[in-house]
Amino acid sequence: MHLESYRAVLFDLFHTLTSADVMRVPGKGTSEILGVSRDDWNKQLLSYSEDRLRGRLNDPFIIIAKMAHAIDPGIANQTIKEAANNRIQRFMHALKNIDDSTLATIRRLKQMGKLLGLVSNADVNEVIGWQDSPLQRYFDSVVFSYRVGHIKPEREIYEVALKELGVLPKAVLYVGDGGSDELMGAKKMGMTTVLTTHVIKEFWPERIIKAREYADYEIENIEDILL
Repeated sequence: MHLESYRAVLFDLFHTLTSADVMRVPGKGTSEILGVSRDDWNKQLLSYSEDRLRGRLNDPFIIIAKMAHAIDPGIANQTIKEAANNRIQRFMHALKNIDDSTLATIRRLKQMGKLLGLVSNADVNEVIGWQDSPLQRYFDSVVFSYRVGHIKPEREIYEVALKELGVLPKAVLYVGDGGSDELMGAKKMGMTTVLTTHVIKEFWPERIIKAREYADYEIENIEDILL
């Protein structure tokens, strides 16, 4: 993909820079603590929770309570508190435990003089641990949706990163797992897009075909970007 052609690389965060092992963090998942099905919980996360992603809700308890009570209004507040605290800890674990190969790739890109940006659909709970992540020192721009009020694939969230990096879309390589139609959004902006499959091939292989539609390149692991 001729990295020398690009001034900057924009990355998605979860399921792109985090590893598949993060999906196996010890302990119960949020849906299990709440006593609801994983499918119902995922529908809330992916389809019915724009308020948290746009930063309209920033209280950890209220974020979980709204989604939980949409599934089952009878879930007790104490259970919701346990689920909220657990979710924060799981995401902190995800951000702290980054694969050595991913970190090595990010360091190599910086050594090559690339500007690095992060564009992530995330609520406040999910990125509390960002400052303790070994990744954070390498990024020149970090755009979390809850901070800017825009979510992928809206052009505005990409525009924030482009402005902070001081680059035009044609000078940017966008790397992500394809969630939230992010590759479509990046491609419509004029960026070159790279689909990475190291997590989704194991957990959501059915998403790959759709994501390929807007991918200029496809890699399995992040380090493959250097090939």
